[in-house]
Amino acid sequence: MNSNTFRTPARRLSVVAVTTALAAGPAALAGAGPAQATGGDSHRGGHADAVVLRTGLNVSLLNKTLNVPLKVALNEVRAPASAEKTTLTAQLDGVDGGRPFSVLRADVATAKATVRGGTAEGYSNIARAKMHVPGLPLLSLVEVEKVTSKAVCTAGKRPVAESNLLGGVTVLGKKVTLTARGTTEVKVPGVGEVRLDLSKTRTTSRTAAASALELTVSVNPLKLNVAEVTGTVRLAGAGCEAPSSVPPKDSGEKPQGEPGERVEPTKPKPETEANLAETGGNSMTPYIAGGAVALLAAGGGAVALGRRRRG
Repeated sequence: MNSNTFRTPARRLSVVAVTTALAAGPAALAGAGPAQATGGDSHRGGHADAVVLRTGLNVSLLNKTLNVPLKVALNEVRAPASAEKTTLTAQLDGVDGGRPFSVLRADVATAKATVRGGTAEGYSNIARAKMHVPGLPLLSLVEVEKVTSKAVCTAGKRPVAESNLLGGVTVLGKKVTLTARGTTEVKVPGVGEVRLDLSKTRTTSRTAAASALELTVSVNPLKLNVAEVTGTVRLAGAGCEAPSSVPPKDSGEKPQGEPGERVEPTKPKPETEANLAETGGNSMTPYIAGGAVALLAAGGGAVALGRRRRG
């Protein structure tokens, strides 16, 4: 009678323990699943830039064995940015008593750079502009009616660079006719010479660059304590680099192979073969082990309780 009394609770205890272990196994494993990455941008990198004016000039002074650099830029921007300042002044020690002088004045001077939607674009525009260098306060180095440059780089497409010159150009007081995508030289006795390159563009598989007008300058004004001005000037520049296109990850497996090669689809393994892992177990192994432990614990508890009852 006593034996039947404790065996039934013991059996119930073992059944409950096994059921609990088997139910808790999948829940515990589910809670420890890997985190899934979300979001992300399909386009990485890429940049754009633009500048209305950039100078790389050296100014030699008469009374000193000294070269003063004149390296200035107007409306130099990098994506995402824009600028519309129309005047640029500079100040050089030893030149005209150190007073500021006008480098560029324009009615319109715009630079924009954007990177958006897989496309990087740089753009610059100048209208009715006059540029001066030290020693020539009344004579413009160059005057232009309108120049524009654009560089567009789109992921997966060939970059495009273009420059346009609209209207006349005057160099050192002389009206000049520029050769499309060529070099023009202007020499003024007693003042100096300027070489102009029109519409210079360059493209690669991912980059593009354009400048509407590039000047190589060598003038000797002999005024305002300036002996010589040499260097380069760039008007209306734009550049870009295409963003890298990154295809979204595919959760499904796709057969791999060379183009034109037939790839046989992977056949599912038989159930008996799939269950034979390298470790000798399968996905149910943790649950079976947990159930066995629970049975042992329940059996041990039942035996101990029976001994106490007999005692």
